[in-house]
Amino acid sequence: MTKKSLQTTLVHTDYTAPAGFDAYPPGIHRASTVLFENVAALRSGDWKNKTAYTYGLHGTPTTFTLEARLAEIEGGAHCLLAPSGLSAISMVDFAFLKSGDDVLLPDNVYNPNRELGRWLQQDFGITARYYDPMVGAGIAELIQPNTKLIWTEAPGSVSMEVPDLRAICAAAHAQGVLVALDNTWSAGLALRGFDLGVDIVMHALTKYQSGGSDLLMGAVITRERAVHDKLATAHMRLGLGVSPDDAYLIMRGLPTMKLRFEAHDRAARKVAAWLKARPEIVRVLHPAFEECPGHENWKRDFTGAGGLFSVIFDERYTEAQTDRFVDSLALFGLGYSWGGANSLVVPYKMQAIRRDWQEKGTLVRFNIGLEEPDDLIADIERALRKM
Repeated sequence: MTKKSLQTTLVHTDYTAPAGFDAYPPGIHRASTVLFENVAALRSGDWKNKTAYTYGLHGTPTTFTLEARLAEIEGGAHCLLAPSGLSAISMVDFAFLKSGDDVLLPDNVYNPNRELGRWLQQDFGITARYYDPMVGAGIAELIQPNTKLIWTEAPGSVSMEVPDLRAICAAAHAQGVLVALDNTWSAGLALRGFDLGVDIVMHALTKYQSGGSDLLMGAVITRERAVHDKLATAHMRLGLGVSPDDAYLIMRGLPTMKLRFEAHDRAARKVAAWLKARPEIVRVLHPAFEECPGHENWKRDFTGAGGLFSVIFDERYTEAQTDRFVDSLALFGLGYSWGGANSLVVPYKMQAIRRDWQEKGTLVRFNIGLEEPDDLIADIERALRKM
């Protein structure tokens, strides 16, 4: 090779690391530009084909590996990553909906998904209608000729109703409508959406897959190639990409995810059972408890419950009192999300987000982390006394 100047040597090196390195952690491949071997390879590259690389936005070995692993966990065949759970939801909507179409969303849907539905209706000419999450096979009566997509959430991430996914999918497929499931609550561990008939499974990887409360990411998983290809086109057109460093952090958490999920589940059931016996609480909304709407669906379709549940305070307690209770908690952070090691709590104004909410008392949602549950119970008991 021709002798290079020092500056060129700083940019171009003749050194190549020896092959044969192997380790348990996957490598972190960061790239915007991807280099092609020759012009023919550049011209034949297809960004939809994950047997090759075209541009960093469309994936590196790091993101391809995470996508493959997530699809495997969920029992799917294809996966696309997005910068957040909400961007993953947006990808699904923009892949399958256009002006004049109709989408059905459960009335207990994740509130940003509800806001997205309002935006689609207001600015894109897409009708967004909301249905009772416990409608089951009755959803057949709500499907219109222009209905293209039905969203489900199992359970609702605040009010915790567990839908009859089998019945909804059967009714939807009988009329040629796709069903998408937000499966974040179970992390793909306690519920197998594809086995119940779901076409598209979405996750906010921010939760259990991360486990660290320190990153944002979403995923959309499918089995059918034609469905995946439509999603991949929307993924490309929307310019959705994720950091390989964040993808690595998700992969680092996967080996312990089931162990963590089961620990969250055990602790949450213990705390929920204690709360159920308290006179201040009139209802515990935990899918594993009989009084939770859709409990029978949970028993049939789920194998676990994770750490998220809600309670309803007796209506004799004012909003100011329940706010004082929340503010008095020492071991619970006041914040959204779940799936991390730290316990969280959020009070909700349900009448503001649910058109048909009938409960009189304040709803408070708990995420039970990985602390000792007896310590959490003692903390809640202290806060209840201050209320």
